[in-house]
Order: sequence, then structure tokens, then C-alpha cells
Amino acid sequence: MSCTTGDVDEARDAIGAAFYSNFMDVIDGPRTFRAEFDVGQLGELTLGELSCGADVRMRLGELGSYHVNIPLGGQMHFRQGGAAGAVATAERAGVFQPVGDTVVERWTGDCRILAVKMDRDALERRLEQLLGRSFRAPLTLAPELDTTRGPGRSWARLVMTVVEDLRAAPDALLASPLVAAPLQEAVLNGVLLAADHRFRAELAAPAQRLRPAPVKRAMDAVQQRPDHPFTPAGLAAEARVGVRWLQEAFRRYVGMSPMAYVRDVRLNRVRDELLAAEPGALNVSDVAHRWGFSHLGRFAEQYRARFGELPSQTLRR
Repeated sequence: MSCTTGDVDEARDAIGAAFYSNFMDVIDGPRTFRAEFDVGQLGELTLGELSCGADVRMRLGELGSYHVNIPLGGQMHFRQGGAAGAVATAERAGVFQPVGDTVVERWTGDCRILAVKMDRDALERRLEQLLGRSFRAPLTLAPELDTTRGPGRSWARLVMTVVEDLRAAPDALLASPLVAAPLQEAVLNGVLLAADHRFRAELAAPAQRLRPAPVKRAMDAVQQRPDHPFTPAGLAAEARVGVRWLQEAFRRYVGMSPMAYVRDVRLNRVRDELLAAEPGALNVSDVAHRWGFSHLGRFAEQYRARFGELPSQTLRR
């Protein structure tokens, strides 16, 4: 999508179509409003270069996605939820969470940004793949990312290259899944290594401990047959070790017990079904029972603890 306009309503609609619904107001000043947007899609990512020409204020509500704005100049003052305000500059990108009402208090007219919208499930799924395990608490990224050095600088350069290629030739190589998929993965990997969060040190560690073969055998069995009525003894038999040995190894190398891992895999399968369901085609209780969750109240609590929302909310997406 490419858009150049001096009409605020047209600019608001363009951002709403590509990124998020919003309310935009021009702040009085010497500059003339002239929006220039170039936006493209890379798998589950939306990237673009945006500017407004004049100072503007925006209200966006909850984004529902992770998002980073990298200013090439000027400033963007913003806040989310009850957190303190932050300022994005050419030295510090602004990082936004999926939750919390979002307000851009001032996006200066001289501030051209590289915008990266990342699907929430895609980023969290990628983090789990890199960690080799599930995580319970929501992923919280620090609101500012240093783009002057180290991983932050490299990641900003990668984003600039992708945006330039999408703008120059949107139907060329980046349209091929063979190119787009690994490039999307590189952008997700990069932000997880560049932004500050509680898993960053673990991801940046030079080498991860390899899981013992019995642990991998048990995990593979669960992934291949998540609907099987596994028991601690049955999983130990799959792994060809004793129950106590497997319990201790799982806690050390996976961060949870074998049966907690079974439950976590099943919760993920439930979520996949709910997200893929056509409106009115499924109800939560049927899907929960199919994946072995007989106590619906306990299931709903476990689901909300794992994904930060109730299963009924996932189904309504």
C-alpha cells in the first residue's frame, strides 16, 4: 500500500487498514500536514515507512499485536496503559505491547518512522521455539530499544532493508514463501534478541544444554499423539527410563513436569482449533473435552494463565 495525502481522514483510514483503528488529530504548528505511507506485508508481519509532515496526536486503544516504531529523525512521544510515557528517537525505537490503551501524544512532523507490526501469536510462538519450551507469563518487552549499537542497530538495519525491498519490488523475491518465511523468522528472532525482556539472557546464551535422549523421546511422543491418555508411567516407558528420573530431567531441561508438558501441548492444540474455527462452527466445551479437559472451570483458568485471555475470547477473534 502506498498513500500520499493532505487529508487527515484519508490518512487515518490508511493507517487503520494497514495497522490499527485510530483517532488522529493535527496539533497546531508551522508545518503542513502531508502524510506519506509505504506499507507491505511479510507473512505475519506488516512493515512500512510512514510520516505525517505535521505534528499529530493519535489514540489507538489496544493494539493486539507487538509493534516497534524506529524513527529516522524527530520524535514520537507515547504511552500505553498505566505505564509512564516514553519517547522514541533516532537513537531509541519505541516498543509497544499488544495490551493497554495506546496513545501517541506527539508524533512530530519531522519524524519519519519504520513501523513493524508483529502478530502476537507469531512472536510468542517463535520465542517458545527458541526456548524449546512453553512460558506462562505474558511476554513483556521494554518500551525502548537502543538502535545505536549491538543487536538493536543490526535489527534496525535489517528492518530498513526489508522495508526498502517491499517498497521497490513488492511482487519480487519477497512474495515467495521460500524467501519470506526465513526473512520473517529473522525479523522475529532479531527483535527477541535486541529488545529487553526476561528471556533475553537465556536466548543470548552462547550454547543451550542439549536435552537428553529420553526427554526428547517423551516430548516427541506427546507432540505426535497429544490426544493419547498419557500417564507418568506411560511417558517413562516411552522414554525408556524410570518415572523419577524422567520427572527430574523434565524439570531440569524443560522447566516443568512431564504431565504439565502434556497439558501445555494440549492447551496449544485447543488454541489452534479455536483460532482456526469459522464463526459458530465450534463451542469451547466440545474442543476442551476433545483434548482431555473434563473440568471446564479448571480448564478456563489454565487457559487464561497460559494465554492471557479466556478461551471464549479466543473463539470470538
